[in-house]
Amino acid sequence: MNRLIKTIVALAAIFTALVPSFAKKQATHKVITANVRITGLEADEVPGLRWDDRKEICKNVILAGKPDLICLQEVIYDSWNYFKKEFKGYQGFGFEGPEMDPWTEGYHFIGKNCIFYKKSRYEFVSAGSYWLSEDPVIAGSISWNSARARHCNWLRLRDKKTGEEFRVISIHLDHISDEARQEQTKFFIKEAAQYQEDFPQILCGDFNSGRKNLPYQDLRAAGWIETWEQVHGEIEYGFTAHGFKADTKKKPGRRIDFIFTKGPVETLSSEVITDHPKGIYPSDHYFLISEVKFTK
Repeated sequence: MNRLIKTIVALAAIFTALVPSFAKKQATHKVITANVRITGLEADEVPGLRWDDRKEICKNVILAGKPDLICLQEVIYDSWNYFKKEFKGYQGFGFEGPEMDPWTEGYHFIGKNCIFYKKSRYEFVSAGSYWLSEDPVIAGSISWNSARARHCNWLRLRDKKTGEEFRVISIHLDHISDEARQEQTKFFIKEAAQYQEDFPQILCGDFNSGRKNLPYQDLRAAGWIETWEQVHGEIEYGFTAHGFKADTKKKPGRRIDFIFTKGPVETLSSEVITDHPKGIYPSDHYFLISEVKFTK
């Protein structure tokens, strides 16, 4: 009997020691990037395009993917307040702070790149925001012929179960100037290089440029890996910015919305979300969802 008890105790000790490493090995993270479209645009004042017509669909399409992390672009006051209320169980970051203009209603070129994370899963470690310009600490600063002020928000989180720490970033490059997109990307690459090579980072955003353009190529050269390409290879899906039009994925086009990773990160799946319930698109962009795990 004593031998049996000792054996059971020994096996229990082995199992207890293995549980943390097993849990860590199995941990995955589902992340969505979603340009939700600035609201209040005159062009959207038609049924099906108005924010009030699509906000619930937008929320439902995002939450249907059961993401752990949600990176948004083009968030303004009404959409921020809506998501804060409706993304139950998530903590939002990246809207409050220095503004690009003094108005609190309507669209005045303010569009934030906000991040939501599951409160039950992650512990907040640190966060930051900077402007993609030669004066990164000056709110609303513009450089390189950028049509608008652009910025970057980031969060450093710790997985409560595994103890893994990582950084998630939401970004939106200029929509007109090639020079701005290139320089904004270079600036981001330099900032992200402050982290050790073995520190996991996840970059989400609307790049307003495709795989063959310099921002994408510069990121690849700096060691960033696009999740879609890691899973599907060097093939083009088609448009991710569809302009509220019919499904365009089979027509010539290019992705401009991406999820990149750097460091010891493996992509398990990556998909473009094309859902449009009742014929209403959640945005003028398709959203992307990827599932990753850290391999350190």
